[in-house]
Amino acid sequence: MSKSDKNGLENPAFSEAGIDPAINEEKKNAAEVDEEEPERAVWGNQIEFLMSCIATSVGLGNVWRFPFVAYLNGGGAFLIPYIIVLILIGKPMYYLECVLGQFSSRNSIKVWSISPAMKGTGYAQALGTGSILSYYVSIIGLCLYYLAMSFTSTLPWAICQPEWENCVPSGETENINNTANGISSAEYYFVRTVLQRSDNIDNGIGVPIWYLVLCLLASWVLIFLIVSRGVKSSGKAAYFLALFPYVVMIILLISTAILPGAGDGILFFITPQWEKILELKVWYAAVTQVFFSLSVCQGSIIMFSSYNGFRQNVYRDAMIVTTLDTFTSLLSGVTIFGILGNLAFVLDKEVGEVVGSGGTGLAFISYPDAIAKTFQPQLFSTLFFLMMAVLGVGSAVALLSVLNTVLMDAFPKVPVVYMSAISCSGGFLIGLVYTTPGGQFILELIDHYGGTFLVLFCGIVEAVGVFWIYGLENLCLDIEFMLGIKTSIYWRFCWGVITPAMMIVVFVYALVTVEALKFGGWYSYPVSAHVSGYLLLGVGIVFVPIFITIAMYKRRTGNLIETIKKAFHAKNTWSPRSPALSREWRAFKADAKEARLLQCSSRLKHLALSLWGGYKRS
Repeated sequence: MSKSDKNGLENPAFSEAGIDPAINEEKKNAAEVDEEEPERAVWGNQIEFLMSCIATSVGLGNVWRFPFVAYLNGGGAFLIPYIIVLILIGKPMYYLECVLGQFSSRNSIKVWSISPAMKGTGYAQALGTGSILSYYVSIIGLCLYYLAMSFTSTLPWAICQPEWENCVPSGETENINNTANGISSAEYYFVRTVLQRSDNIDNGIGVPIWYLVLCLLASWVLIFLIVSRGVKSSGKAAYFLALFPYVVMIILLISTAILPGAGDGILFFITPQWEKILELKVWYAAVTQVFFSLSVCQGSIIMFSSYNGFRQNVYRDAMIVTTLDTFTSLLSGVTIFGILGNLAFVLDKEVGEVVGSGGTGLAFISYPDAIAKTFQPQLFSTLFFLMMAVLGVGSAVALLSVLNTVLMDAFPKVPVVYMSAISCSGGFLIGLVYTTPGGQFILELIDHYGGTFLVLFCGIVEAVGVFWIYGLENLCLDIEFMLGIKTSIYWRFCWGVITPAMMIVVFVYALVTVEALKFGGWYSYPVSAHVSGYLLLGVGIVFVPIFITIAMYKRRTGNLIETIKKAFHAKNTWSPRSPALSREWRAFKADAKEARLLQCSSRLKHLALSLWGGYKRS
């Protein structure tokens, strides 16, 4: 037995990756070459990738979801956990996915040649992505509806209708009488006129509303026009999708800050309620919001970075996008809570009691309410909802591209335009459920089980598969070869310990203390709805053990331990796509392996050196 075998330091990820130049390894490489992907498109330039990532990560999750989650979790109390989670989970996971995609030039499923048994993670991510996309486009449809209504002579949500009891006109900016139980006209308009929302879904969700169906169709047509020509088309569109929203957000922030009572709302947003910080549910909300906002563990970052050049400085890009995403969330949070402060002033209520509709209501009530108070409401409304639609389309293009890339790699002979047409048509048909009077109830249900629980589970499995199975030191060596930089202790400790541990703790907490989901805090879903939600979550989770079983069966040896090793160790095809780079990488890893074995005498010491970055190489 060799010294390395005795010490338990022989990580088969090295040998399985083809470092050993023996003939049998070369034969294995040749046998597996047929599994390689067809030629892939590339970005026109590096800026297109950066803009596409910004358009993806800076979206409705910042403007719609972030303020709503902060609102439900005590305003300022949410910011501290959010920033901590961003630093310890969000940035490390985002950077990881950029590295995986760029290094391998593979999609979110084929990237699991890094550990074949974990391939089910890619399919679980695809299911989570499809779940989010199904309702995401319906929100874009609502943006288009409000955009169309912005061209009316008087904004329809600025005035009260006779049948609306205790209605407070959103066009008013000063304190008015009889507001003890007042409800803004913007809230009435959204709930009763636009959604025609039912009181419950106990007796069904109703039939689709025709104008919402048309808006949904228009949204899918826009997305199809962008993705139908592949990455070249989406890269060019990303310039507008990424930059235009900031112009409108800054204008709206300035106009909001001068409203009466806005300062109270902003203070509510930035003032921590320290007792809330100790509540694990606030940390769970922070983790799920970071995942949703950055679009990590959904496949889109891996997919976009897979079209990069091998030497592109993806570290810089990841830091830019994650920082800008946080800035955008804070910007939209200040704006929305300034609006809520003004609403509290008008309605004579506390900031935390202003909006009670929940779900998508915060963005489609508070923003329209503020717009109705501006000196040019039609102009501001047009710009704002155009911005919202642009934000939504940018993220939806990325989500659909993930599914499209997976399908195109599985069926490479199908033209992109036909595959895009099939995907968009299927998405439209599924999205019809959200255009019904009960659609918002279904949206929150899918978001809860498919958009948060399942995505968090995928993040845990992804981290375990890469850092604990493929190996932290192996990943850091891949980064060093690709980018020419050594991985710092911050990234090593986050990847190796902190990030996986925090996600596991939050996920276990959510499972153990799970409370029955309530819509808007007042409606309890029927048992059948919860069963459907858990079924969606269960289907995603079960992908992982199914593919572990398949991988072990394909690589069965008659010895359980050997079978597990073969199933979980990297395939010979895990390497840079270019044959020349692949040969250089294999030589680089061979030298690193030799130096590593000379310095380490035990597995415990190997773990310590991996976390501290203590391995020295000539």
